[in-house]
Amino acid sequence: MTHPSPIGAKALQGKVALVTGGAGGIGAAIARALAAAGATVVVGYNASAAAAEALAASLPGAGHRALAAPVTDTAAIGRLAAEVESGFGRLDILVNCAGTTRFVAHGDLDGLDDELIDRVLAVNVRGPIAMVRAFRKLLAQSGDGLVVNISSIAAVTAMGSNIAYCASKAAVDNLTKSLARALAPQIRVVSVSPGLVDTEFVKGLDPQWRDRQAANTPLARLSAPDEVANAVLAVASLLTFTTGSIIPIDGGRPLL
Repeated sequence: MTHPSPIGAKALQGKVALVTGGAGGIGAAIARALAAAGATVVVGYNASAAAAEALAASLPGAGHRALAAPVTDTAAIGRLAAEVESGFGRLDILVNCAGTTRFVAHGDLDGLDDELIDRVLAVNVRGPIAMVRAFRKLLAQSGDGLVVNISSIAAVTAMGSNIAYCASKAAVDNLTKSLARALAPQIRVVSVSPGLVDTEFVKGLDPQWRDRQAANTPLARLSAPDEVANAVLAVASLLTFTTGSIIPIDGGRPLL
C-alpha cells in the first residue's frame, strides 16, 4: 500500500533539507517526499554510501546529494555542516532519522549489555543533539528553520525492541520540547512518533509477530514509510505554527 502525499510539488521550492539515516526505509521515504515537494535534499548516511548515492540520484528535481553524516562523530558532523553551507548556502529542514536498536527481551537485563546501551543512547539521543548543535546557525539563518526528530510510540508505551531503546525515544521527545523552547522563534522543533513501520527490515521479521502487532493496532495494520514521510512533510509545509509537539503516526496503538 502506498500513500502519496497530497501536498503540491512547489510547497518546499527553494528549501534545502538534510535527512540523517536517509538510506534506510523511513529516511528514504522522507527524502522522496521532501524532494517531491520541491526541496533540495541531502541524503545523510553512515555506512550505506552506495544506497544513499543511488537514492539521491533517483530523487525528482536537481541538486540532491548524498553526504556522510555519522551522527556520533562530532568532528565529522562539523565538517558536514561546513560542506552543506559551502555547497548549498543554507539549511531549512533537518530530519534526525538515524537510529539504532537490537531486540532484547525487557526482562533480559543481562542481555542488555553496556555496549548496546551506550550505542543506542549515542546514536538515538546524542546524535540529534550533535546535529542540531552543528546546524543551528544555518537553520536560524533561514528565518524559518525546522528540526524534525523521528521518535517512536515506544517513548510512551515503554514497549519496544529493548528497554534502552524505549528510554532513548522518551529522551528524544523531551529533547524536542526543550529545543523547541530554546531555539524559538527562529527554529521550530517537532517529533514525529510512529508505531511499528512496515519497512523492508520489518517485512523480514517473523510474519506471525508482525501480524500480532497489526492486530493490536485499532486500524489493524502497520504504518507505511510514506505515512511517516507525509507527517514530516505536513510539519514542514502546513503545520507552520507547530513546535514542541509530538505527532503520533501509530494507528491508535496506545489505545489498546
